[in-house]
Parts: sequence; C-alpha cells; structure tokens
Amino acid sequence: MLTLAALFALGGCSLAPKYERPAAPVPEVWPDHAGTQARAGAAGSAAADIGWARFFGDPRLRALIALGLENNRDLRTALLRVEQARAQYRIERAQLLPAVGASGSGARARTPADLSSTGQSFTGGEYRAGGALAAYEIDLFGRVRSLKATALETWLATEEARRAAQLSYISTLAAQYLAERSAGEQLALARQTLALVEDSHRLIKHRHDHGIATELDLRTAEAQVAGARAAAAESTRLLDQARNGLAYLVGAALPADLPPALPLDNQALIADLPAGLPSDLLQRRPDILQAEHTLRSANASIGAARAAFFPSITLTAFGGTGSAALDGLFKDGSGAWSFAPQITLPIFTGGRNRANLDAAQIQKRIEIAAYEKAIQAAFREVADGLAARASYDEQLAAQQAQVAASRARYELSNARYRGGVADYLAVLTAQQDLFAAQQGLIRSRALHLTSLVDLYKALGGGWVEKSEGPEADNKPPAATFADTATPPFLFR
Repeated sequence: MLTLAALFALGGCSLAPKYERPAAPVPEVWPDHAGTQARAGAAGSAAADIGWARFFGDPRLRALIALGLENNRDLRTALLRVEQARAQYRIERAQLLPAVGASGSGARARTPADLSSTGQSFTGGEYRAGGALAAYEIDLFGRVRSLKATALETWLATEEARRAAQLSYISTLAAQYLAERSAGEQLALARQTLALVEDSHRLIKHRHDHGIATELDLRTAEAQVAGARAAAAESTRLLDQARNGLAYLVGAALPADLPPALPLDNQALIADLPAGLPSDLLQRRPDILQAEHTLRSANASIGAARAAFFPSITLTAFGGTGSAALDGLFKDGSGAWSFAPQITLPIFTGGRNRANLDAAQIQKRIEIAAYEKAIQAAFREVADGLAARASYDEQLAAQQAQVAASRARYELSNARYRGGVADYLAVLTAQQDLFAAQQGLIRSRALHLTSLVDLYKALGGGWVEKSEGPEADNKPPAATFADTATPPFLFR
C-alpha cells in the first residue's frame, strides 16, 4: 500500500516546458498622429468594459443586433464548438481518476477425457461478481495531465473564438446598418434635389415659352432633371441592396415594429474610447487571447510527447466473490481479489516518439508566430482607428463649411439668373457642386461612424451585452426622420 501511495504521489509532475508569454512584437506606445497619444490615454471606461448596448445609441440598431445575435447561424456553430471542446476537456480530465465499475461473469465448460488430468471427462463452472478497476494509468510523468491541459486550453481558445466571432459579427452588422442609413440619406437628398431642379425646369420652360429664356437654358434644365432622376434611381438601388444585406446579416426579415432610425449626424456613438497601451490588447482582444490559449495548448502537448519516452504503469484490479457453482457465489469463504500492475517501457518505436516530439515543438513555434501576427494585426487596427478618429473631426468640419459655401453660391447664382444678370449655366454648375458636396458630407459621416465601430472592435469591445455605467436605454431620445421624409439638407 505504501508503494501504491507513493506512485499516486509521484503522479503530479509534468514534462511540459514552463510557459512564458512571448514578447509583443510592437512598440510600447501608439503612433502619435494629431494628438493620438493624448486621446489614447484619456480617462474613461475601456472599450472591452463597454457593452454594445451602451456603445450604440440608435435604438433601431440595438434592436437589430439583438435580433441578429439570436438568428445568426455562425454564432450558433461557434457556441456549439465551445460546448464540444468543453466535453472533450471533461473526457481528458476523467482520465486522471480511476474508472471503477461492478462486474459479474459466469462460464461453464466441458473437458473431454483425453484432456482431463484424471482421464475422465467432466463439466465445470466459474462464477465471479464484484468491483473492478479498469486499466488505470498512474501519471508518473504527466502525460495524462498534459493532455488534460491541452484540452483545457483548446476549450478556452474556442470560447475566445466565439467571442471574437460575436465581436466581428456586431461590428459587421453595425457597418452594414450605417451603410443602409447612408444610402437612405443619399436617396432623400437625391429626391429633394430632383424636386428642386424640376421646379427650376418648370420656371425656365415658362420663361422660354414667353421668350425670356433661351433654348440653351431650357435644354440645360432638361439635362439637369434627367441627371437628377438618374441619381435618384441609383440611390434607390443602393438603398434596396443595403437593406437586403442588412436582412441577410440579421438572418430574418426586418420586423415592421422596429424603433425609428436616427440620422447619421445623431447616432451618438461613444467616440472617446481610451486605447490605453498596446500591452492592454493582450488582455482585451478575444482573437489575441484565442491565439495565446492555442499556444498554451501546443506547449502542453510537448509535455505529453516527452512523457512517451518514459515508462508507463497501469493498474488493473478486481475484488469480490468467486465460486465454481452459482449458488456458492456469496457463501463464506468465496472472497476473491486480483491485482495486476503492468509497466511498459518503450525500447524501440522506429523513431515515432522522437517524431511526435519534433512535431509538437514545431507546432509550438507555429503558434508563437500566429500569436505574434495576431498582436501585430491588432496593433495596426487600433493605430489606424486612432489616426482616423484624430482626423475625421477636422474633415467633417471642413466639409460642412464646403456645403454651407456651396449653398450660398447656389442661392446667389439662382438669384442672379432670376434677375437676368447671369445665365443658367452658372446656376447649373453651382447646383451640381452643392449636390456633390452634400453627398460627400453624407459619405464622410458614415465613414466616420464606421471608423468608430472599427476602433471599438479593435480595442476588444462589442461582445459584452451589459456593462457598468448608465444603460443605453436611459439616454434621452434624439430627433429622427423617416426614409421617405425630406431632410433639410439644402436649406439647413
């Protein structure tokens, strides 16, 4: 018994190399682009601590995300893979404990006379019942524990993969929603512009019919109306396609009772997300955590490969009763037991164990490279997001000034034409420039919001549904407009 206890005590060592996290192959600070460093270290909740329901201020978008999380098949598959990896871990963990079961057996056999030691044939039997210990490996060199650690890290990596998939899905759905909002505002602008040029065309035709306007002015106005109709048709097509893409991502037809949408300039996303230091990503990004757990799994596999070079000891035991007759199975004196330890020492395996160890060590180097690549990709995504955040405010302010100047130019040109001071070509040019400036402002607003979503994703936020701080539903509602309404673009 003392020997058995000693063997169990020795079953705690491991031949796996001590895990050391590789150094992050990125700078210790973010690139300084237009005050990026100052804003990166701003106080506030980290992105990973801000749930998506708090980050997104549009109640329609929040409803679509909640619906999509329920319907998305990829997320269902990812969740099932987590459960599968968890079950595999439980299987490996169970190998650390002996499997004990009850067993019963019975056999009768006739021995012919020429095989009998007495020279006479006879019929005999053997019956056994009791508890049995199946072949149990004493984990002297940590092979089973290494396999358990491998399964555990695989399970954790799969869980992080699920979180990464959910984060990616939420950001993709939000980007598609912003594209749909942009297409809706582009359509509203095109329709308003079409109504405006149609009014101008009617005025010019009236002036032409009375000999005031030239035929050149009339044909110019007709071309302007045709161009505006083409732009409206294009915007209609883009909006329909954006809505189809949104329905595809949600995984179901868009419900009719969704909350009204907010315009792009009132989406109320959390813009001041502190980036912290690049090293913070190691604790925040699910894809980096996934890569590290995969690396830990490969590290544990080396321990299992090393243990294959050493002896393995397995125990098989039985304790119960035995008898030659069934009715004597439980009588006094029928107790029976057996204890059968077995030791296996690898002597010649044809190089298989060495090859397995080499493969495990190479796999670890592969996972190190994958881990470092994940860090580098994350660093670039965050750096790009910080650079975009630092420049979009200035760009949007400049484009708003451009729209205001183009509107004033259009109004002056139109007034001069009506007063007979200028020709209609100046009005046409001014109107086209105003339309282009307004389109550019809408696109830039959508790109700005999309860049904030990308930064939120890059910093590791988005997969948590709840977070500390005020709930998003408690925020004051903002003004809304329907897709078919006419937003005050031209005369704002």
